Amino acid sequence: MNQSTAEQTTAWELLETIGEPEKRHEAAFVECNGKFYLLGGRRMNPVSIYDPDTNTWKNGSIPPMEIHHFQPVAYKDRIIMVGVMTGPFPTETAVERVLEYYPATDTWSWSHEIPAERRRGGSGAVLYNGKIYVVCGIIHGHMGGYVNWLDEYDPETGDWKTLPDAPHARDHFQAALLDGKIYAGGGRRTSAETKQVFDLVEPEMDIYDIEAKTWTVAKEPIPTPRAGCFSMTNLKDVIILGGESMAHKEAHDQVEAYNTLNEKWRALPPLLIGRHGTGAFIHENYVYTCSGCRCRGGNPEITEMERIEVSRLST
Repeated sequence: MNQSTAEQTTAWELLETIGEPEKRHEAAFVECNGKFYLLGGRRMNPVSIYDPDTNTWKNGSIPPMEIHHFQPVAYKDRIIMVGVMTGPFPTETAVERVLEYYPATDTWSWSHEIPAERRRGGSGAVLYNGKIYVVCGIIHGHMGGYVNWLDEYDPETGDWKTLPDAPHARDHFQAALLDGKIYAGGGRRTSAETKQVFDLVEPEMDIYDIEAKTWTVAKEPIPTPRAGCFSMTNLKDVIILGGESMAHKEAHDQVEAYNTLNEKWRALPPLLIGRHGTGAFIHENYVYTCSGCRCRGGNPEITEMERIEVSRLST
């Protein structure tokens, strides 16, 4: 049973921290070895690093180029970024190589070249058995060229494999991994060419069984279709948070969970601040999210971090 509205509005809490991160959106928020990292976003932003033990933010180094619209993967001692955009709206281009950030030394490094015919940004990325799976995305920035591609990338060797296409093309979303399956939920088919940047949201969620190499479509569409959303998992739930759409100017505060056992969606406590273009994850007993944009489009960018106890997700 869902919590009451009154209970939901108090479930998340804003954190008062020492210092604050750089404002940004279309960025990445990820945990790696016990610390939190905000990376990329429009403009040349330094990494913002949060230490939960001291409740303190500090800035790290600046990436070698402007990077945005990507889902990071924490892998061993580094954070890997693949399926990245660079450049200004609406004619962004896909970055040609995989980029890595090493938290221990606060340094950046270019890794393997991405095959020219598979380059895109705004895609999802998940890690499974040492391989990174790159899901969907868009070729021509915000102009168009959304795809339903799936690729497997080996971060050790640079090998790429083309896997079966997803049932639906989408961009501006994050993928999630649970029990050997990839969940592609939320997102849209961005088309500035036809003046439909925010309009073509995708309500269906596609599910890929990695071992079986087969796609299926979830029995129920997402209750609140939106893009610019971010994803995570908890127990048997795939959770989609925030986002933007033509439904209203303000960014979405919805948090919705798909239970992979009964194959149904349910509402979870909404965010205190609707936002899009960031990330969320579980650290110890809490879910954290930070930064992003408070309204559809690019303004205003925010710095606030909020969290919720994981136990509050079992509604």
